[in-house]
Amino acid sequence: MSETPPPRTFAELRRSFPEERAFRIENARAPLCLLAAHGVAGDAHGFARVDVMVEDGRIAGIGAAGGFHLDGEDLPKLDVGGRILLPRLVDVHTHIDKGHIWPRRANPDGTFMGALTSAEADREANWSADDVARRMDFSLRSAYAHGTGALRTHIDSVGKQTAISWPVFAELRESWRGRMALQATALFPIDLIWQDEAEFREIVAAVARHGGVLGGVTYLGEAPGARLDAALDTLFQAAAAEGLDLDLHVDESLEPQARTLERIADAALRTRFAGRVLAGHCCSLAIHDEAERKRVVDKVAEARIAVVSLPMCNMYLQDRASGRTPRWRGVAPLHELRAAGAPVMVASDNTRDPFHAYGDLDMLEVFREATRILHLDHSSHDWLRAVAATPADLMDLDRAGRLEAGDPADMILLPARSTDELLARPHADRLVIVAGEAIDARPPDYAELDDLMQR
Repeated sequence: MSETPPPRTFAELRRSFPEERAFRIENARAPLCLLAAHGVAGDAHGFARVDVMVEDGRIAGIGAAGGFHLDGEDLPKLDVGGRILLPRLVDVHTHIDKGHIWPRRANPDGTFMGALTSAEADREANWSADDVARRMDFSLRSAYAHGTGALRTHIDSVGKQTAISWPVFAELRESWRGRMALQATALFPIDLIWQDEAEFREIVAAVARHGGVLGGVTYLGEAPGARLDAALDTLFQAAAAEGLDLDLHVDESLEPQARTLERIADAALRTRFAGRVLAGHCCSLAIHDEAERKRVVDKVAEARIAVVSLPMCNMYLQDRASGRTPRWRGVAPLHELRAAGAPVMVASDNTRDPFHAYGDLDMLEVFREATRILHLDHSSHDWLRAVAATPADLMDLDRAGRLEAGDPADMILLPARSTDELLARPHADRLVIVAGEAIDARPPDYAELDDLMQR
């Protein structure tokens, strides 16, 4: 432990951050559920006091505060006084190809259909390679500044847009390599499979060529039937043939007939699909009766399907009617899904576009709002996994979402010392550490996109 008392303010801590390539962070409070270290015990709130040794951009060692000894006792030390230390977080469901178009194409009434028609109109009018690249890069710089270490985005893959957006994403993924791990998922309506098989095959080929994930939107307003089952079989078989994982938009509605999640689980079991499957939204599952919901939840767990809820976007869109106070929260039943054994996550979804007018790809904000909306508090103490280790596993990133010796020294140091302090404020003054170095954690200026918004 350091012989000098810890700095009195977080601002002093920031100014004291070591510039050397090797140093120790001491007396940090880290979530036990995101730690891989021996001899570390958690407190009643799920946090453990730890020291972290950083060397050449990686975590050289991590252990219990005051009881952890490695070579390097003479290294610069930063005693953080029990502040919370997190790994960089993982955002598994975003739409950065749509991001930041709100100033030129707002949602006229805040409804899902208003969002759909507005986004489609903007895509047809404006989504050139340059337009998409600039808005996507702006989104990534925002996420990076807030402490996101890995991100998956859905990419509209219909008509001409497939050939435009996927090469743009591939270039951005390469330019961001080493700073943020990026993945992409094709987004198209499931009925395309039976309406235009040739275009569907082109989408599959583009996804495979660019190392992506195969997706789709499975609820389009009609009750599921044999045609949907056949389309799902085709989708699962195409993914298996190309060695692709699946990431689907599912039942993003509070309409009673939105019931495709169970059909997806049936298809996964029927085809014996070996890849990963992620189901996003699953809003209507919350309005099923108790017996039906339990049956579907158990089947989802049996099929090894993971579920991501998008609480901020779905609160914005779902159960909206002019002059009427919403009755439903529009979120999936994550507590029940997790209890059944299904991996569960929360993520950002849309940012400043017709589907969600707000947000900034800040996973700390997502976790704070998810805790309030989904009542993650007064529950177990490992819900931080839903924005870190669990999506990292889903994305097959074994060096993300955890604090472990040998991993890159990618961390977020926060002014907070407890869960209530963590969730009470936005913490815009957080310290984001990438490869052992504190980065300039200032999001880009909205004015950068002004010329695009004049179109």
